[in-house]
Amino acid sequence: MARMIDLIRASALPSNLMQAAAKGSLSVPAGEMIEILVYLANHNKVFAEQAKLTLAGWDEALSQAAAADPHTPKEVLDYMISVQNLRPPLLPALLDNPAVSEGSLIDLAATGPREAVEAMLNSGRVSRSAEILHSLSSNSNVSGIQSARIETQLASIAPKVSIPASETPATVPLIARSYPVTEIRENLAGAPPESEISEPDDTPDEGLLAYLSDHASEISEQAEKPFQPIGGFYDDFVPGADEFVPSAEEQPTEATVEAEASPALAPETSATKRAAVAKKSFLGAGHERGSALQKIAKLDIKGRIQLAMKGNKEERSLLIRDGTKVVALAVLESPKLSDSEVERFASQKNVLEAVLRGIPMKRRFVKHYGIVRNLVFNPRTPLDVSLGLVKHLLTQDLRHLSGNKEVSETVRKLATKMFKQKLSANKKD
Repeated sequence: MARMIDLIRASALPSNLMQAAAKGSLSVPAGEMIEILVYLANHNKVFAEQAKLTLAGWDEALSQAAAADPHTPKEVLDYMISVQNLRPPLLPALLDNPAVSEGSLIDLAATGPREAVEAMLNSGRVSRSAEILHSLSSNSNVSGIQSARIETQLASIAPKVSIPASETPATVPLIARSYPVTEIRENLAGAPPESEISEPDDTPDEGLLAYLSDHASEISEQAEKPFQPIGGFYDDFVPGADEFVPSAEEQPTEATVEAEASPALAPETSATKRAAVAKKSFLGAGHERGSALQKIAKLDIKGRIQLAMKGNKEERSLLIRDGTKVVALAVLESPKLSDSEVERFASQKNVLEAVLRGIPMKRRFVKHYGIVRNLVFNPRTPLDVSLGLVKHLLTQDLRHLSGNKEVSETVRKLATKMFKQKLSANKKD
């Protein structure tokens, strides 16, 4: 006898049964019902929205059982672990389920909400994967304390190397005890960090010229305005971001650096200073950002616009914060810009309101649920933009938004109203 899910895939059910399926009302086992709902949410244009609402409010115990079961269909697990459909209570089960792919966890680590970050930091599976931890470290929702935890976990799984003294300076054996092999060899060889290598310059000149022409008057008026990022130059140079900034008493002097390079120093008197020098010398990500800042600071407004449209990801992440509106908005015109970058921009508080207003004006971005959600939850998003996007949120996010005191009271009231309406509609159905 054919399973109900097979009949639905074959479009062999009448409309009234399809509607019942989207509401979760069919008399089938719970596991098959979830599979049916996910299939409708992903593949059926007519009943997709209703299926998503049903899944968002599906019984938590049944959902947890499906999330923990390695035999749950891949499509169901992929749906549950995706950022736009995420239910935080299910995360521990999903993270420990070996059937959930590492690629899915890497994607979640990069863009997941605060609840996902905390759950992932407490996961044994995540703590053993350098790839997931590196992705998690790039998440804009990671706090300073959480960033330190990620560094500690990475250090505990990083491969160690012992390099012959004949091949390296005297300081290298000290550093090799704390840093990954690849990082050490790249630095010794003088290889440029990955994000300092420009991406292929394949942006059509017509696009750049058109943007310069359309904004000629603004560019002329602000021609002399230097790069002044929203929030200041050093927003990203703090613990928990890309580089550790030592306090004044921790910063080594020139004499200290020379002393630490000498293998004759007594271990008990130099261990702390050696660690500080090693840390400062090999934090490549921070230096990459520093180099990008220096490069951008030297450019005039036209140069920054060109870099915003043709530059790499690192440069875009800085230029989106440019206090000159015409430069920041040029980042949104870059053909290299990814949805994951925009999702991060949508959650940032150190960008111009014009950027947060410009994102939903791009049809491509409005189709991405994670971007819409981040914009509504961002207290810097203009009120009219937030109110227009609230209607697109899932029931669970409406509930969270209604209690989020960072956003406007008007937004919270609308979220509460819509949450109650959707709950009432589900009960009637």
